[in-house]
Amino acid sequence: MAIDRRTLDEIRGMRIDLDGTVGFHEQQLILAWARSWSELRGAWLDAIDDLVAASQDGAWPSRAKIRKARRAQAALALTTDALDQLARDFQVRILRDVPKVVGDAAQWEARLMAAQLPETEVLTATLAGQFDRIDARALDAIVERTTGRITSLTQPLSTQAETAMRSALVRGVALGQHPERVTTDLLQRLEGGFNGGRNRALVIARTELLDAHRAAAYGQDQANAKTLRGWQWVATLDRRTCPSCWGMHGTDHPLEEPGPLDHQQGRCARIPRIRPWSELGIDVDEPEDLLPVARDVFDRLPREDQLAIMGPERLRLLDDEQIDFGDLAKKRSTGGWRDSYAPASTRDLLRVVNQSGR
Repeated sequence: MAIDRRTLDEIRGMRIDLDGTVGFHEQQLILAWARSWSELRGAWLDAIDDLVAASQDGAWPSRAKIRKARRAQAALALTTDALDQLARDFQVRILRDVPKVVGDAAQWEARLMAAQLPETEVLTATLAGQFDRIDARALDAIVERTTGRITSLTQPLSTQAETAMRSALVRGVALGQHPERVTTDLLQRLEGGFNGGRNRALVIARTELLDAHRAAAYGQDQANAKTLRGWQWVATLDRRTCPSCWGMHGTDHPLEEPGPLDHQQGRCARIPRIRPWSELGIDVDEPEDLLPVARDVFDRLPREDQLAIMGPERLRLLDDEQIDFGDLAKKRSTGGWRDSYAPASTRDLLRVVNQSGR
């Protein structure tokens, strides 16, 4: 049941594999949005020049005048078409890899189980093949559910971005500025609205692919309930990791519990835990568990990294031993999405301190 060197290697391998798939889609999204904006930029520069020329007494054109501005409306129409195409392309690219992510997750889960058994038994690859496999229909259901969610979440992307750009156009800029500054400021705001669709697409890609991976891992665990005692929440313990994930790292959970219920774009993993070898009929002493303890890792970080992760108030409460790592995560409910763990606010933590009398 111990997580030893082999298990840690498998965890790293799983993360590299999954991050490679997710990272590829993120790079493709960023490049596609950048190319599209580069093609639209000229049309928006012309539209801004026309609107500045149409201003009267230093006032930005009214909403009615903007609706009649030929170049502005042409730029909006081009942008809407571009956003629609980007959303369609995004769906095609990401949905193509959902079955692979789901299938790989089941295989990685089997490898993680095998890595927790005695190294002398048989080769890991052979041993992994002895575990029960999640039913193919269950994997298909995960793919179908993920496909439906991605499709429904990406449909509003172009509309939301277009609305943000229309709003930026109507608000305009302060015309008393230098003409170049006027153009630069408005163009940046329009680009920000355009890239709002990209940013939401990035969140969808990472969150839904990771959740599909976890769902397949969950199914694989259920197929091997006789061999497992539960699962463990494992975070990537670095500066990018939020306080909630630092707090949840290493926590044990029953096999039937879904998870990890990480926040959007969270990188945490579900690691199956093998039953004690003695319960499995293996008469061998088990090795020491090598899974890093979150607090030990955190205490070894440079002070500036600790501050960047926790913020000044959380760090002060930890330093003063008024809270511990178990207080850092709070389960939250979000409409239209599953429950998830997110960092407890400083107000939540101060309430814990007051209630506990620490």
